[in-house]
Amino acid sequence: MKDENEPIVLKHDILPAISRIKISTLRLSERYRGQRLGEGAIGLALWKWQATKLKEIYVTVFPKQDVLIDLLEKFGFLKVGYNLNNECVYLKSRDLVDYSDPYKSFPFVNSSFEKGGYLIVDDVYHDTLFPYSELKNTLQEQVALSVANGISKIYIGAQYTQPHYRIGEPVFIYRRHTKQDNQKPTYKSCLTSYCVVTDMITVKMNNRALMHFDTLCERIGNKSVFDEKELFKRYQNDKNVVVIELLYCGYFGAGNNINHAWLKGQGYFNDQYPALIEVTPDNFKNILREGGIDVTNVIID
Repeated sequence: MKDENEPIVLKHDILPAISRIKISTLRLSERYRGQRLGEGAIGLALWKWQATKLKEIYVTVFPKQDVLIDLLEKFGFLKVGYNLNNECVYLKSRDLVDYSDPYKSFPFVNSSFEKGGYLIVDDVYHDTLFPYSELKNTLQEQVALSVANGISKIYIGAQYTQPHYRIGEPVFIYRRHTKQDNQKPTYKSCLTSYCVVTDMITVKMNNRALMHFDTLCERIGNKSVFDEKELFKRYQNDKNVVVIELLYCGYFGAGNNINHAWLKGQGYFNDQYPALIEVTPDNFKNILREGGIDVTNVIID
């Protein structure tokens, strides 16, 4: 990736010179296909672009690179024309964020959301699902799984009530400290990340299966920390099974995570189970600020 400030010359147009990011090289070896590294690379590139606060990011690809083109279009890049080398020019702009689909708007959060929420993830699973959400003075446990590579994640829960999350809504990821040590969980359990919900599937409700297990496995693919054996155990034994698909939109980083004690003290956690709490837009923004996030660079019109 590199910074540019020059015109983009197209066959039938010229885009004026402004400061923008160019993805100069994006290539994935054939032997690594299927490990979700391409999706992860696009996610990292868009995070870097977001951090620069520049208006545009673009990349050139040949028309035959259909797999890459599908991925770029999925993440909101638009074809603006062909350059003089007959390459397609795909560009993404802050001024044209498409909030009709959370993938197209990644890594930004729609300013018109009505509420957010919390998702509870035990530490042993969290550190594989959300590998960039580092914790200070904590040895994180990770397993080398394809789920760590991608930006889209699958959360599998056993809520006893229908979850309130809706597609397009943001949620905070709450890393629950489960280790038996001398640290009080209220200071070790914390918010580390924020995501946007992309899909919701009720798999079982009151011990009644609403989806065949093979269909569930096909739907989840390699986006969950559970292998097929663990997943089947939950499918068989849990009274309720809910699948929530997420886009990993951002993280606070070591030293900026927000612990349970602060959330409780500020009134953001009450006596309800955290997954049942609805977070108002103002509270969501306040929590982002406490985590060191520039809200104007995340929630944009």
